Amino acid sequence: MKKASIGDYFSAGRGVYRMAKNTEDVRQRRPPQPAIDAFDRKILAALAADSSQSYARLGEVVGLSAPAVHERVRRLRQSGTIKGVHAALDGAALGKPLLAFVHVEAAGWGKSERLMQVLRFPEVEEMHSVAGDASVLFKVRMASPQALEALLSQIHAVPGVTGTRSYIALSTYLERPVQAGVTESWPDMPLPE
Repeated sequence: MKKASIGDYFSAGRGVYRMAKNTEDVRQRRPPQPAIDAFDRKILAALAADSSQSYARLGEVVGLSAPAVHERVRRLRQSGTIKGVHAALDGAALGKPLLAFVHVEAAGWGKSERLMQVLRFPEVEEMHSVAGDASVLFKVRMASPQALEALLSQIHAVPGVTGTRSYIALSTYLERPVQAGVTESWPDMPLPE
């Protein structure tokens, strides 16, 4: 006999409706990733610091030959570990000195086709679905507070958006891409003061 799931029940009093199909397998499964060893991590760290390095220079840094580095980088790209190579641009030099994080509160899940339209603005650098009291988190770089206000008006015009909270960065002490290293053992004691 089949084990009952929540989708098998209907209760009008509680607003629970039977699902038309089993959705347990809806989430896409990532293909198994090849193991990343210490050499791969060194290569990735060196590329994150300066992606314009030659394979010969990378080989000197990590202690491998240029062909070995080339093969590892090819494998890392093929597996999706290296998603692309990007130039790190300076927001202030491009006329966008204001960095802000915008928490979007929305009825329901929040992510909608209309909200996704906000991504067409080049000021929007990141969009994340988040847990907590907000549905979506945007990282934005703006020319001015007035430009941020204009973006917020676009977000508030989206059906289902119930509010926003914006946090403007006064100073940035660390901003970096994904790092190759992994903390193997967290300290038992808090970091020293």
